[in-house]
Amino acid sequence: MKNRFYICVIGLLSSIGLAQQSDKIDGVSFVSSHESITDSHIQPIRAINANWTALSPFAFMAALDSPEVRFNMERQWKGERVDGIMDMCNTFKKNGIKIMLKPQIWIRRGEFTGQIMMKSEADWQVFEKSYTDFILTYAKVAQEQQIEVFSIGTELASFVKARPAYWAELIKKVRAIYKGKLTYAENWDTYDNFPHWKQLDFIGIDAYFPLSEEKTPTVASLTEAWKPYKEKIRQLSQVTGKKVLFTEYGYRSVDFTAKEPWNSSTAMTNINFEGQTNALEAINRTFWKEPWFEGGFLWKWFHKHSESGGKTDSQYTVQNKPAEALIRDLYKR
Repeated sequence: MKNRFYICVIGLLSSIGLAQQSDKIDGVSFVSSHESITDSHIQPIRAINANWTALSPFAFMAALDSPEVRFNMERQWKGERVDGIMDMCNTFKKNGIKIMLKPQIWIRRGEFTGQIMMKSEADWQVFEKSYTDFILTYAKVAQEQQIEVFSIGTELASFVKARPAYWAELIKKVRAIYKGKLTYAENWDTYDNFPHWKQLDFIGIDAYFPLSEEKTPTVASLTEAWKPYKEKIRQLSQVTGKKVLFTEYGYRSVDFTAKEPWNSSTAMTNINFEGQTNALEAINRTFWKEPWFEGGFLWKWFHKHSESGGKTDSQYTVQNKPAEALIRDLYKR
């Protein structure tokens, strides 16, 4: 009897321990830095129970129709280059954090990458060669570093629509180099137009869906507003047989935060922490329990935690705001 009792207790404790281990991606989008990342920069991420991070090497274009994609330049911040990504991977992995590598393009004056469009077939050929070099460079990094997930692009809807055959070939080229899981990060309003989800491992969505025009929407009203979007996403997951990953999600700590969640305009400055926490709780309640949902990466997290966010910050980070405690609880589960 005594042995059976001990076995039952041990089994119960083991099941409790397993229950505390999230099988979802509870991630943060880590902002590239100009300096090296140390264990001390990662401890605040571990403290909110995050188990993944997204790292973003950047390339640059002079204009929406410029065929040259420039990357891995000496004048870039270290965290945007190959050497910086390699160093960060080593530090995050040492601290038990898994990684999604998510290459992105920045266009001069901050123009939206979803509107990239070349002027001629010759320009398309140059651009595609340049973009392929960018992606395959970091696919090799991802393979060498044994990174768990690699994204083949971020918010490039017009490029995808204009050149679908190119993307099919790009996926094959990446697969020949990188043996981990693949995704692509498409914007909330065009994710269902990507023609190659079945060739990837996850449906990647930057989830800035408009949900409410209220100054401070409630969790209940936001959860209700999610329903039609959720059903459409679920149907795509069912049709493709692929789980959904929110490659980005987040809300600013401002009034009307769920009206245009993609809007990072500094003109919106009225601080509203309640709106931010309500929106984050609603998105977690809506998706994280679903078996077809893989998880997501909170936008965004800065390496100098003590100097980031805070009571006067109106941007996306939850650092040193009420929403940080909420995320800690949601990610703990």
